This record gives sequence, C-alpha cells and structure tokens, in this order.
Amino acid sequence: MIRVLIADDHPLIRQGLRTLLEQDGEFLTVGEAGNGIEAVEMAVQLRPDVILLDVAMPRLTGPDAARKIRERMPGAAIIIVSMHSDEAYVLRALNAGASGYLLKTSTDKEVIGAVRSVAQGKTYFSPEIRQVLMEEHIAEMRRKGVEDSYDLLSLREKEIMQSLISGRSNRDTAEALFISVATVETHRNNIFQKLGVHNLPELILYAVRKGLIS
Repeated sequence: MIRVLIADDHPLIRQGLRTLLEQDGEFLTVGEAGNGIEAVEMAVQLRPDVILLDVAMPRLTGPDAARKIRERMPGAAIIIVSMHSDEAYVLRALNAGASGYLLKTSTDKEVIGAVRSVAQGKTYFSPEIRQVLMEEHIAEMRRKGVEDSYDLLSLREKEIMQSLISGRSNRDTAEALFISVATVETHRNNIFQKLGVHNLPELILYAVRKGLIS
C-alpha cells in the first residue's frame, strides 16, 4: 500500500481525494491536514510515502510547507496541487523540493498516476502544464531565431540529464552508468552551463518544457 497524506484547507477536496485514492485499492490515506503547519507536523509524525499539498493553505503555503518537510525528511515525495499552470508557480514548487505538480482540473486517472509516479521516485507534471511549457519553449526559440540548446549536449550528457531528471542522485547515476561520481558531477556542471540553468529544479523545468518528462 502507498501511504498518502492529504493537505488542503477545504474538507470536501480532502474527502474527494481520499475517496478517489482508496477506491483504487493501492493507496491508504494516513492523515488529513487543514493547513500548512499541520501538514508539516503530520508528515514528520506519520512518514507517508506521498504528500499532497495544496498550493495555497492557511498559516503556511504548499511550497513553504514542502520546504520545511524536506528539511526534516530529505527523501519525501511531495506533489503540489494547484489551479495555476504558470511557469513561476511550477519552478517555486520544484525549488521547494516537490517531485510533482498537479492541476486541480486533473482527471481521476491523472491523480492516481501522479501519486504512483512520485511514490516510485519519479517526477510528475499535469499534461496541461507540459503542453503550455512546450508551446512557450518553441515560441521562445522562434523569437530568438536560435537552434535548440538541447542539441549542444553530447550523447553522454543527454543520458546523464535523463537520469538526473528521473530522480536519481549523482551516486545512483554513476552506478547505473558505471562511471565515477566525480564524472557525473563534471557532466552535470557542463549540462547546466550549456542549457543556461543553475540547479536541478531549473533542469527539471527545462525538461518539462522540452517534453522530455512524460
């Protein structure tokens, strides 16, 4: 069973998510929080496999709660649930340590798929978000009249990038590719420089815009 904590200040939304997940048979809701502070306390106490955080909650927002949870539980799998598909909201969630970003307009199937994905250590973004970001990326490339920066990466760099955005650490990536951690870190720095990103959250967002995350 995948143990889930649901945090939202609207009881009907919490109840709806709980019913949806538990009807599937693979999930167990271990707690419900009505605000950000409560979400942090319950996450640390209950240690769920996946935490669903509403982006706008009383006392502490979803991203702020996510950041505090990750400080106490570095490996926490967190999904931010939001009405906003703007890139700024998505990046803020990623910088806070979220593994997924789910729109409140998502279908039941998408919600279940999102929770299952982050429980497996993967990332998840609503299809609408991926589509919007991809269109923005294409439009930006056309405006600039430049070739796609992704083509600047070598095959090895693309391989390492795919591993990193899939949720693997530098050490796990090194073991999977039979190279040293130092080599992974060197390639990672080169990838950041070539793509114009500064950290892993920005790299993940770049991958979403490129359609590299399914």
